[in-house]
Amino acid sequence: MKNTLKFTILAYASLVGIGSSAAQQLDSTTYFKVKELQENVKSQFAPDKRTKIVAIQKADVVQNQYVIETTEKDAQFVLEKKAKEIAANIQVQLLPDASVGEKTTGVIRLSVANMRTFPDNAAELTSQVLLGTQVDLLQKKSGDYRVRTPDGYIAWVPASSIEVMDNIALDNWRQAEKVIYTAEFGKSYSEPNEKSQRVSDLVYGDILQLKGQKGNFYQIAYPDGRLGYIKKSESLTLKDWFKTRNPTAENIIASAKTMLGLPYLWGGTSVKGVDCSGFTKTSFFMNGFVIPRDASQQVLAGEKIDILDEEGHFDPEKALKNLKPADLLFFAAGKNNNPNARVTHVALYMGNGTFIHAAGLVRINSMLKDASNYDDFQTRTVVAARRYLGTNDSAIQKIAESNYYNNK
Repeated sequence: MKNTLKFTILAYASLVGIGSSAAQQLDSTTYFKVKELQENVKSQFAPDKRTKIVAIQKADVVQNQYVIETTEKDAQFVLEKKAKEIAANIQVQLLPDASVGEKTTGVIRLSVANMRTFPDNAAELTSQVLLGTQVDLLQKKSGDYRVRTPDGYIAWVPASSIEVMDNIALDNWRQAEKVIYTAEFGKSYSEPNEKSQRVSDLVYGDILQLKGQKGNFYQIAYPDGRLGYIKKSESLTLKDWFKTRNPTAENIIASAKTMLGLPYLWGGTSVKGVDCSGFTKTSFFMNGFVIPRDASQQVLAGEKIDILDEEGHFDPEKALKNLKPADLLFFAAGKNNNPNARVTHVALYMGNGTFIHAAGLVRINSMLKDASNYDDFQTRTVVAARRYLGTNDSAIQKIAESNYYNNK
C-alpha cells in the first residue's frame, strides 16, 4: 500500500513540475501522516466503507491541503483533534455536505434505481433500490447523489432517479397512505383500464402513495407527483402488507422460489435481476425484513450455526443435523480455500441438503454427493452458516419498524 501511494505522489509531482527530492519530502512528511491518520480513524469508526465513510476526498500535495470526508461525527471529532498535530491544512468534511444544501432526504421515483461505486454511468453496479424507498442524501456531484439506503448501504445514484424533498414534502409523503406492488412485474396505467397508456413499469416491492380507488384499480401517486392506476389484484395497502408478513421458513423459501430462473446480475437486488446476496436480501424483504446488502455483511448477522469440523472444514453430516430451512449458507470461492477465506457467495438452505441461490441464474442445488444437482456445490467451499429467523439482531430490521418505510 505504501509503495502504491508513494508512486501516486511521485506521479502527481511530476505532472505539476515538482522535483523528485521535493516530492519524496512531501511524501514522507505530509501525505503519509495524513493517510495514516485517515486509515487509523477509518479502522476505528468506519471499517466497512460500504456503510460508513472516512476517506481522503482531496489531496493537494503542492498546496499541502487535504480534505477528509466522513459520515461519522465521532470520527470527525477525532480527525479534527489529531489533524492539529500534522503540519498541513487539513479540513474534515462531515457528510451530508453543503452540496446537498438543506434537503438531505430523497425518495426513489423509478421502479428500480441503480447504485454505483462512483458518480459515473460506466461505474460498477453495486446495488439497487426500489421505488418509494426513502434514502439519505449525503453528497452531490454533477448529475448523481451519494445516498444511504435503509440497510445502511452507501453508493451513487443518478439524480434523475430521486425526488429530493424538503421537510414538509417528506412529512407529507411519510404520512400519506401507501400501497405496495406485489406482482413480480407489471405497470401502472394513465387511466383505470389496461388499454390506457403506461405511466411506468413496476416490480415487487415498489411503494406508491394511495390517492383513491376506482373499480378494480387503486389510484396512486409517485414521489414526484405523477398520477396513475394499478390493479388491486397486483397490490396491497402497505398497512395490510405489514400485517400479512409472516416470516416463517416456509414463506421465505416460497418467496425465494418465485425468483427461480431469474438472471444473475452483479449488483442486482430486484426481480429484474439479482446477485447472490441480492437474492437472499429480496427473499427476506418479501417477508418484511431488511437485511444487510452483501454476503460478507450478511455473514456477520444472525445466529452462528455449527457446520464445521474441529479443523474448520465443512462437515456434511453436522450440517444436515444442525441446519434448518431458511438458514443462510456462506461460501468462499474455490474448493480448497482456507475456511477463513473471504465470503464470496451466499445461498438459502431449503432442507434435506438442498439450497437455492443465484449463480448464473436462480436455481436449486444440493450438498449431497449422490444428488443430480450436486455439481455446483463441489466448486465452492462452505465456510459458515447463519440463522436469521428468531434472532434479535439489529442488523435484521423489520420493515414495519423502520423509519425509512413507516410514518414514525
